[in-house]
Amino acid sequence: MALSSSGHPATTRLLFSLLLVGSAAGLPERAAIDRVNRRGPSLGLVMSYVDEATALQASGYFQPWRALPFVDLYGRRYHIGSIRGVNVIYALTGQRRLNAAVTVQTLIDVFSVSGIVHYGTAGSCNDSISFGDVSVPRLVAYTGAWTWKFRSPRESSAELSFGEYNVPDGGGGENLLGSLKYRNEELYSAGKPMEEVFWLPVHSAWFRTAEQLTVELERCNDTFCLPTAPRIVYGLKGSSADMFLDNAEYRKFLFQEFGVSTMDEESAAVVMTATSPGIPVIVFRGVSDLAGGEPTWSSTSLMNLASINALKVAVEFIAAVGKHSSTASVKR
Repeated sequence: MALSSSGHPATTRLLFSLLLVGSAAGLPERAAIDRVNRRGPSLGLVMSYVDEATALQASGYFQPWRALPFVDLYGRRYHIGSIRGVNVIYALTGQRRLNAAVTVQTLIDVFSVSGIVHYGTAGSCNDSISFGDVSVPRLVAYTGAWTWKFRSPRESSAELSFGEYNVPDGGGGENLLGSLKYRNEELYSAGKPMEEVFWLPVHSAWFRTAEQLTVELERCNDTFCLPTAPRIVYGLKGSSADMFLDNAEYRKFLFQEFGVSTMDEESAAVVMTATSPGIPVIVFRGVSDLAGGEPTWSSTSLMNLASINALKVAVEFIAAVGKHSSTASVKR
C-alpha cells in the first residue's frame, strides 16, 4: 500500500478527507435543527395534497419564524413557525402511505415534537356525512392489505367476495377473481411486544379536547355554495389505502362491513407512525367527494372547501392544545 509523507496510508488519508467534507456539509442542517429545537417543543402539522398546503399558506394562520423559516431535509421542506402562539412545524408529506410515514418519522426523530396533527380531504363512505363536513375519527384502519384468495367461499365479514358483484347475476355466484381477506397490521410500540391490530385509535385525551371545539365552517368557495352549512362529526371510523377510491360499490362495502365513514390515503400511516413511539396524534378530514358514484358533484370544485374546513378545525384544535399546555405549565 502506498504511504503518504506523514507515514499514513494514502487511502486512509483520502477517506479521512472525505469524512471531513461530509461532516462540514452536514453542519448547517444540524445547527439549524438545534436552533429550532431550542425554541421548545412544537406540534407537527402534516397534510398530503398541494391544495391542502395551499389552504394553510393562504389562510394567514401560520406565522413563519423570522430567524429560520424552514429547514430542508431529505427532499422535504419543514416550515418553522407558529399558529395562534403555538410552536408549529408543518410539512407537505405527498400522497399515500410511504410518503406520509417518512415525513412523520422525520418530524419525530429530528425535531422536538410534542404531537402530530393531520388534516386533509377525504371521500365519504357514509351517506350521513356530506360535502364540506369535517370528520374527526376516533379509529382509523389500513384497508389496503389483503390476502387474495382463489375461488373460496366467504369465511368472515372482513372479506370481499367478487362473486357477489357479478353482472347481471350479482348475489353470490362464482367469480374467477375469488375474494379478498383483509389483513391486520403489525404494530411495534415502544416497550411493548409486537401486536396485530386492525383499528388504530387517535390519542384519547386529544380527541376529548377536539370534541369541545366550536368552529364555524365555510359553506362557499369562489365558485360554489353548499345547500346546507357543513358540520363537524366526531367519533366515526376512517380508513386508508394506497389508492384513490372512485367506486360506489366498494364505498358501500367498506361502510357496511367495517362501519367506515371516510376514505383517504394517509391517515392510518400517520396514526401508526406516531403511535409507535407514543406521540399524541389526531386526524381532521374534510369531505370533498363521495368516493365514487356522485352524479352531479365534482370533487375538484369542492377540494379547496374541504381543505379549508379541515384546516379551520385543526387550527382551533392547535390553539386549544396550546392553551391547555400553557395552563398546565403555570400550575406546575
